[in-house]
Amino acid sequence: MSELIKWFEKRRESRALATIQRHLALTTGIVEDLEKAIRAAIKGDTKEMQVCIERVASSEKEADSLRRKVMDEISKGELSPVDRADLMDLVKRVDMVADWSRESTRVLGAIPMEQLPTSIKEEFIEMVKSVKGCAISLQKCVNKMMVKPEEALQAADEVEREEEKVDDLHEKARKLLGKEEFPKAGVAILASQL
Repeated sequence: MSELIKWFEKRRESRALATIQRHLALTTGIVEDLEKAIRAAIKGDTKEMQVCIERVASSEKEADSLRRKVMDEISKGELSPVDRADLMDLVKRVDMVADWSRESTRVLGAIPMEQLPTSIKEEFIEMVKSVKGCAISLQKCVNKMMVKPEEALQAADEVEREEEKVDDLHEKARKLLGKEEFPKAGVAILASQL
């Protein structure tokens, strides 16, 4: 990992790093739009929800394109095979955030929000706020790798803490799903997928 950090220190202006930063910013924006879509759905504003869902879909396609571009640039670079694999893994994981956000909007569009208990809706809001915090922390972490590599490990710890918060909220939501009454089993299933 130290070789990877040295590589970042030497090549702050490289095309790959600039593309990684654009990919991260785009992914963070996708998560922010997911949050807006969920809030709009809960308020019953289907028009705003749909606008946000469309932005997520469009941005996710762009993120996929950036991921492919980054992978191509990294594969041509001078990194060691281990560091190249680490960097590619990072880019793939960031892209998974965009992919899962897109998948969440697909589920969101199918959920009849008016049939969900208030406690579940509130949990959706808490979870997406936490996911957004995690995405922002991840963006800060990777940016530190590029600007202040010596601080990147501390930032990575913050990302892990944010992920643990999301996991705890997800566990709480699953427990709520088991306790709440739903008018139809399908609504509960859809809620569990979000």
